[in-house]
Amino acid sequence: MATELLYLVDAYLKEFDAKVIEVRENAVALDRTIFYPTGGGQPNDTGEISGARVTDVRKEGLMVWHTLEPSNNFVVGDTVHGQVDWDRRHKLMRTHTAMHVLCGVIWNQWQVPVTGGNMEPLSARMDFEFDPLPDGFAQTVESLVNDALTANYPINVSFLPRDTAISDVDLIRTKVNMIPETVKEIRVVDIVGLDKQADGGTHVRSTSEVGRMKVLKTESKGKGNKRLRVEIIDAS
Repeated sequence: MATELLYLVDAYLKEFDAKVIEVRENAVALDRTIFYPTGGGQPNDTGEISGARVTDVRKEGLMVWHTLEPSNNFVVGDTVHGQVDWDRRHKLMRTHTAMHVLCGVIWNQWQVPVTGGNMEPLSARMDFEFDPLPDGFAQTVESLVNDALTANYPINVSFLPRDTAISDVDLIRTKVNMIPETVKEIRVVDIVGLDKQADGGTHVRSTSEVGRMKVLKTESKGKGNKRLRVEIIDAS
C-alpha cells in the first residue's frame, strides 16, 4: 500500500479526506495526505486528523505515517478528515522558495553550488562551496536575492521522465543524477528564469509571495564550505 502525496501537486491544499490504511499505537498511515513528512531539509507539517493533533510526519517506504497526540483511536478503514496548520505550512513554503532563490542567485553570480541546508519556519541555513567568501558577500547576496523576490518570478512545478531530467544541464548542476534509479519520474521546481531543481518540497506560486530575506551571519565550516544563516521577513 502507498500514500498518495497530494502536496506534490498542490501545496495550497489546507484540508483533505482520506482512509486509514495502517495503524500503530500512536500513528496512522493514510491512503492520501497533504501533510509534508520531514525530508530534504524541510521539517514536517503539523495539524489535526479528525480532532487528533498531528505532531510528527515521516515517510517510510511508500507510506506516510502521522504521529498523533494524545493517542491513536483509529482503525483500518476509517474515513478521516485532515487539516494542516496553514500558518506554519505557508511560512515553510516561503522559506523553501527563498532558499531556491538564494541558490539561483549564488550560482548565476558566482557559479558556486550548494552543499547542504536546513530550515525552520522563516529561518534557514545554507552551505556553499566558497573559499574564501567574496568581499562584501553578505550585503551583495542579500540585495540580489531581494531584487529577485520583488521581481515576481513565477514558480512552476512539473514532473519529468528520468531520462529527460538527467539530460537537463540545470538539473545536473543540482545533482539530479543522485536520485535513486528506481525513481522514474522527477519532480522539478522551476523558478522560471532563475533556478531549477529536482525537489519534493512545498513552495509558493511566485517569488513576490516570499517577502524579503535578511542575512543574519556567515560562518566558516571548513575549507571550501561556508554557511549563511538567514531569516525571512514580511515585505515592508
